[in-house]
Amino acid sequence: MLDKHYDAAAAEKRIAAKWDEARAFSAGAGASEGADAFTIVIPPPNVTGSLHMGHALNNTLQDILVRYNRMRGKNVLWQPGTDHAGIATQMVVERQLNADGKKRTDFSRDEFIKKVWEWKAESGNTIYGQLKRLGASLDWSRDRFTMGEPTQENDQMQRAVMEVFVRLFEEGLIYRDKKLVNWDPKFETAISDLEVENVEVDGHMWHFKYPLAGGATYEYVEKDEDGNVVLRETRDYISIATTRPETMLGDGAVAVHPTDERYAPIIGKLCEIPVGPKEHRRLIPIITDEYPDPDFGSGAVKITGAHDFNDYDVAKRNGIPLYRLMDTKGAMRADGAPYADESAKAKQIVESGVLPDANTVDAINMVPEEYRGLDRFKARERVVADITAEGLAIMVAADDPRLGATKAKAASDEEPDAPASVPLVEAKKIMQPFGDRSKVVIEPMLTDQWFADAETLAKPAIKAVEQGRTKFVPSNWDKTYFEWMRNIQPWCISRQLWWGHQIPVWYGPDDTIFCARTQLEAYEKAALHYSTPKAVDALDAVKAGSTSRFLTRDPDVLDTWFSSALWPFSTLGWPDETPELDQYYPTSVLSTAFDIIFFWVARMMMMGLHFTGKEPFHTVYIHALVRAADGQKMSKSKGNGVDPMDLFDEFGVDAVRFTLAAMAVQGRDLKLDSGRIAGYRNFATKLWNAARFAEMNEAKFDPSFDPATANDPINRWILSSLSTAVDSVSQGIESYRFNDAANDVYRFVWNQFCDWYLELAKPVLQGDGNDAAKAEARATTGYVLSAITRLLHPFMPYITEELHQHLHGESAGVAALASWPSADLQDQSASSDIEWLIGLVSAVRSARSEMRIAPCQEIDLFVVGATPETAARLAAQRDIIQRMIRAPKAAIAESVPSGAVQIVYGDAMLCLPVEGIVDFAAETKRLDDELSKNAKEIERLEKKLGNAKFVANAPDEVVQENREKLSGYRAQGAKLAEARARMAAV
Repeated sequence: MLDKHYDAAAAEKRIAAKWDEARAFSAGAGASEGADAFTIVIPPPNVTGSLHMGHALNNTLQDILVRYNRMRGKNVLWQPGTDHAGIATQMVVERQLNADGKKRTDFSRDEFIKKVWEWKAESGNTIYGQLKRLGASLDWSRDRFTMGEPTQENDQMQRAVMEVFVRLFEEGLIYRDKKLVNWDPKFETAISDLEVENVEVDGHMWHFKYPLAGGATYEYVEKDEDGNVVLRETRDYISIATTRPETMLGDGAVAVHPTDERYAPIIGKLCEIPVGPKEHRRLIPIITDEYPDPDFGSGAVKITGAHDFNDYDVAKRNGIPLYRLMDTKGAMRADGAPYADESAKAKQIVESGVLPDANTVDAINMVPEEYRGLDRFKARERVVADITAEGLAIMVAADDPRLGATKAKAASDEEPDAPASVPLVEAKKIMQPFGDRSKVVIEPMLTDQWFADAETLAKPAIKAVEQGRTKFVPSNWDKTYFEWMRNIQPWCISRQLWWGHQIPVWYGPDDTIFCARTQLEAYEKAALHYSTPKAVDALDAVKAGSTSRFLTRDPDVLDTWFSSALWPFSTLGWPDETPELDQYYPTSVLSTAFDIIFFWVARMMMMGLHFTGKEPFHTVYIHALVRAADGQKMSKSKGNGVDPMDLFDEFGVDAVRFTLAAMAVQGRDLKLDSGRIAGYRNFATKLWNAARFAEMNEAKFDPSFDPATANDPINRWILSSLSTAVDSVSQGIESYRFNDAANDVYRFVWNQFCDWYLELAKPVLQGDGNDAAKAEARATTGYVLSAITRLLHPFMPYITEELHQHLHGESAGVAALASWPSADLQDQSASSDIEWLIGLVSAVRSARSEMRIAPCQEIDLFVVGATPETAARLAAQRDIIQRMIRAPKAAIAESVPSGAVQIVYGDAMLCLPVEGIVDFAAETKRLDDELSKNAKEIERLEKKLGNAKFVANAPDEVVQENREKLSGYRAQGAKLAEARARMAAV
């Protein structure tokens, strides 16, 4: 016997254990021999992570696909696993060490890595328990970790990474180079663009003079749009503006646009960097390049190629030296020779016109002694002060608006003898890059890194999408993919961390590179290369299990995205030719977020095609973003984040899952509303109560029941409606329209089955007569309930599993492995008749409600203008109609009775004699008042939304909210108008 109330918390634990016992999620569970494969690899969450709403959405949608296809009899694998999350994991373990008064460098690299593995064993994979609570039906026995397992020699996941690196290196697609990267001074490593958060902050723009060499001068002329001269003066400098004065020390040139006539006289001349010891001050050329914007600032841009990405491109195009100014901690360099010597080297480069190799230039320290070792921001203060003291800052009037409102006001309050001009330091908002983990300002910096030739690898991956072998859903995301892939840059794959896949490269005594899958292979290559006794002895030592220092391994590790790029095939046993790889690769669909199309999806496409010759998936489903109820993006800083586990505790997992699915409209973000979740919890309760009603009326599942044998039109209607629902839900899931599928099953279960079928069937189920009719109603109810538990199972697995077990018994197995319901019956005649009946009852009930007639009040029904078909339907369903609308009489009439409210329904007029029951005058006045209020609200909202300024400036969610309100008022107005028209017709 079902309990009176469904206890979600207790049921979830019990059912999860039952799934485990049944091994319901194992690869191929429930599939027949030779069944088609359906594979999804989970986007591996960070091992440090916990479930957030984005995870909850994505894994709910994947689970819907997986459960659906498993029930369709396919050979399903949902591959689980986690990512080793280089920086995040190292940070967590370092934080624990710091709490104990220790730091990473107190340990050897091997000792620290051992501590990371200990942490993973004790505290890692928290998210696994949360995913299991969500009901995610992954094959947990096949768990994979991007770092493999340290206890296993020759671990397959590690071998896959090494194999890919070595092959790409040997093919010339991986190489070492000195390039500009995002550098995190806290963690002292390069990081990817994905790990950089660009934040708008209050900043400044300083304006300085770069004096022309040798005191040279030129005529500086500014003109307006019509070509009229507005300023003409003789200058001995060129003006530049910068938000980062400390980087001036590394300038290699000043660039202007080729069409900028103001600077035409000085193109090719030299100017002086206005900082550093005067006697050793560097001269740099004035060049032309398309990059500077003549209309921005002075139109002249300083080029510091080693500390700015745009400047780097200009420098590379024009052969400008790249001077690195900072060390790995973001402090000004303190290494190298005295500044006088270093400056002389830089001078020689300018005078010779020959650019040395990058390493030679990088060895030159362009930081004067007085700034060496200073933090970059402290150095900024010193540089600004020194340039200003020398009189090389651009000066402006003290009330110049570019200084900012606060400074301008302060200047207006100055004493009469205050200085007439001040340095031009603009107060402005700037976008500043921060490390998403370290929260420190990221420094673009020139460093030695390993790179993959992404341009070459991208070409087949671009074709795969162009030719439709892999498609994006929604389709517009392919534009994002193409935009990045067609303009792809070299992929920096190295990180200066300890935790991660150490790069499989060893260096010989003369820095010869030996790239190898294992240390032994590296020493074998070295012995062959050098053919010396030392090299041979080193090889013998390694073979014997001893250590050797003949070769030195590269200390860097691989970018986390490198190993996750192999995920679709490395998890299936590659580089070995395994049965799983043959069976489950390529995978079927990838579900992920839009922000990692570049960093993960594209790279999986590149690696999958390069190493297997096949696209790793045929469909990439890009799920929406989960936002707060007000439309704001969820974040810790805003304090509006929602913990899915809290929602599970409050509403039950099924209600949360169904909410996410029902709101997963393609291309539209979700606004998470607890009221909506509560509504779907009520939906679960509605289903539970319907099952209890069926049980109390002995409606059980009968495996011998054939829907085609049903005779009662009501039963044939619900069975036909079930068939329609099965088709529409199946189509919705298969086309990734999860919201349509969820809403279709919701309408069928709540409206058609619970609200209408059970009410229509109640007299038969609870009556004393006609045993055959009662038996058919019971069998139909049990059959439909069984189908509902399976149709709804992918969305709400817990409650449906509980009901399925109750309906079918333990021997029938779990719903997770039950067959997907089939569309067995379509009776258009019965469907039309019962839909007509439902429409009539709904119309009459609505009219009664609008007139505020008490539910217990009996009122006759007369149908005027009925066709023979309508008359036949009325005769066939008369008893049901009279019971459901409380009508003592339901009959055909030739004309409208006096004092009757009229309802147009199909080809007939439904008439309710309400004279003496309804106060027509009072009801008419009430409706007129409601219509007036409604019209005012519509007018107000139309005026608001017709205001272009409001629509342009208000947040999108506010505009959308007003549009939805307007739509609601219009719908309400239409109903009120119908009711008013009925009153006027009386």
